[in-house]
Amino acid sequence: MTSVCNNPFISSSFLPKFPNVSIFFPKISNPISPNRCIRMNSSNKESMESRNPTQRRSTSPRKFKPRHGTSRRSILKKSLSQEQVIFTKPVPEDPVVGIIGGGMSGLTCALCLEKRGIWSTVFDTGIHGLGGRMGTRMIDHQPLIFDHAAQFFTAANPKFAELVDDWLKRGLVHEWQGTIGELEVGGNFVPFPSSPPKYIGVNGMRPLADSLLSQTSLVNVVRPCWVSGLEPFNGTWHLSEKGKPCGQFDAIVIAHNGKCANRLLAASGLPLIAKQMKRLELSSIWALMAAFEDPLPTALNAESLPFEGAFVKGVESVSWMANNTKKLLGSDSGPQCWTFFSTATFGKQNKVPQESIPTVTAEKVKEAMLEGVEKALGLSKGSLQRPFYTKLQLWGAALPTNTPGIPCIFDPRGRAGICGDWLLGSSLEAAAISGIALADQIADYFEQGGPCTDEFAVGLHNEYKTLVGHDIGQFPGLESVDQTTNAPALTLTT
Repeated sequence: MTSVCNNPFISSSFLPKFPNVSIFFPKISNPISPNRCIRMNSSNKESMESRNPTQRRSTSPRKFKPRHGTSRRSILKKSLSQEQVIFTKPVPEDPVVGIIGGGMSGLTCALCLEKRGIWSTVFDTGIHGLGGRMGTRMIDHQPLIFDHAAQFFTAANPKFAELVDDWLKRGLVHEWQGTIGELEVGGNFVPFPSSPPKYIGVNGMRPLADSLLSQTSLVNVVRPCWVSGLEPFNGTWHLSEKGKPCGQFDAIVIAHNGKCANRLLAASGLPLIAKQMKRLELSSIWALMAAFEDPLPTALNAESLPFEGAFVKGVESVSWMANNTKKLLGSDSGPQCWTFFSTATFGKQNKVPQESIPTVTAEKVKEAMLEGVEKALGLSKGSLQRPFYTKLQLWGAALPTNTPGIPCIFDPRGRAGICGDWLLGSSLEAAAISGIALADQIADYFEQGGPCTDEFAVGLHNEYKTLVGHDIGQFPGLESVDQTTNAPALTLTT
């Protein structure tokens, strides 16, 4: 395929002209080369005004076609052929960063930027709170509580351990003392050793996310807000939500992934970043929240199971199960709230639009997962009590299956970066380390005045490798039972 940048039929007169912005067509397979830049001046006022996102759209017949519903192939084609934005305007003394995504990576990025004296605004789509996959659902009238995304985390990295120590002192997290391990089909349970420590949020993961920015002074939070447009103009990035301006920023951070991030980057002027994002492969995971009147039975008629959390092996429809009532409330009485996660294979086999799950599919998935719980516990078919409350959720872009194995991605010419757990693995620890790394990269870049060089470029050409871990994520320091212990199995069946 002929490269766009070598196409003799394309003239620089067809390129949009941005003041204080340079444009060039990158050859995706090679690093950025300064001599490929086409320097643009600011004399064409008509072109400048047509690209100003803060002004009303023209009423001429030429209209922007909506990108919603476009295929992944068409988005990929647009991303790889789009022109590269290059900012030449010096960074101001008081720069502001726009962070799109309020999960762990976006929040830690904002926190670290504040430590470096840099203002930021975090845009998040959450209606009930921040956190992304740090989700907790509370049903007040019961009361019922479920961690229905991130279940727990470990802290092997020194920088992350320092953060966790601060959260411990502030009473935001505590060590999970409950027994967790691996549960094989038929009821054989093998506990993990007590080390390394496993942490959970006090009252759930979402309260932890909402509390992280409670003591900040240089961070602004806007939610719910779904940033749908990125436009470079006059040396800054202009963000918008369905045409409504969301502000202008000296640098931007993409702290989420999946189809929405791909659409956002498809015509952003950041082809190198867009290319790296599109190489990411994500799994689909079903989460079933179920509340039972009584503790789950076993074939041994035990009053309660000998674990609070278990990675399930040998059952296609279930990969994890956890007792939220004991984990979060420390109680054996009252309703028993459980979170069950499917395997990635089961999620792929039963994938449907996340925003519109057919009733037939939901019922089929729920029954298959409850049947999987029976098999895991070694119960006879149909003996598991019916839950009086269930809620099913599909995480359509749950966890990465491949990774470039780098802390962050940053394009200094476009003054844009990416952070997220998928860059290092699939854990809260990886997400936090990624956010910290990108914040430091941006701060260092700002301190040098925002040079238009490749000195600060990170991760724009790294290759991906297959990611290995549990279907619900990775937990650094916590290996499989086979690798860490020879403890005898606790048989739940006769």
